[in-house]
Amino acid sequence: MLDIHALPADIHGIIFDCDGTLVDTPPVYARAWAAGFRSAGKEIKAEWYLKRAGMSEQVLMDQFEKEFGIPLQREKTVGIVRKTFLAELNGLKEISAITAIARQNKGKLPMAVASGGPAAIVIPTLEVTALRSLFDTVVTIEDVKRPKPDPDLFLEAAKRLNVAPAQCLVFEDSREGLEAAKRAGMRVIDVLKVTTV
Repeated sequence: MLDIHALPADIHGIIFDCDGTLVDTPPVYARAWAAGFRSAGKEIKAEWYLKRAGMSEQVLMDQFEKEFGIPLQREKTVGIVRKTFLAELNGLKEISAITAIARQNKGKLPMAVASGGPAAIVIPTLEVTALRSLFDTVVTIEDVKRPKPDPDLFLEAAKRLNVAPAQCLVFEDSREGLEAAKRAGMRVIDVLKVTTV
């Protein structure tokens, strides 16, 4: 296990996932997606979403349609999800064990957020928790062609930081995100193994 308080000398950039890594959003997302899917006539339990937390919107809707055989009006569903999420914005809490690392390294190393979420949620989430100013750049799903577990989000973040992928350290909580970081050739820390919310 890499000591998260003593980063290796050859790490020149740090990339953080947002949801479930910097901010405790999964419970809010679970309620938001339940509202979105309810519009299609299907009640889902929080556990269904939480097993898939970290998936981008389109991938999550693909899984819903495949599992339940219910076609979604995607634009409508996404609209409901985002509206429901943003209504709870002020109740969001940062995950202090991870945000402390970002604060400790502000001004020492270039840092980015690379999230599979949409900018319409990621940016307000970082702003309401007073985290946005810690980061040099924020990469969201709109900035790349492919979501996690493809490496695109992390590679774009490294490019913007002007740091080689091999010299980046990623903090992630989702299976897809961990895989994406590995595919990008980056070292990665599974935050669920080093902290609890």
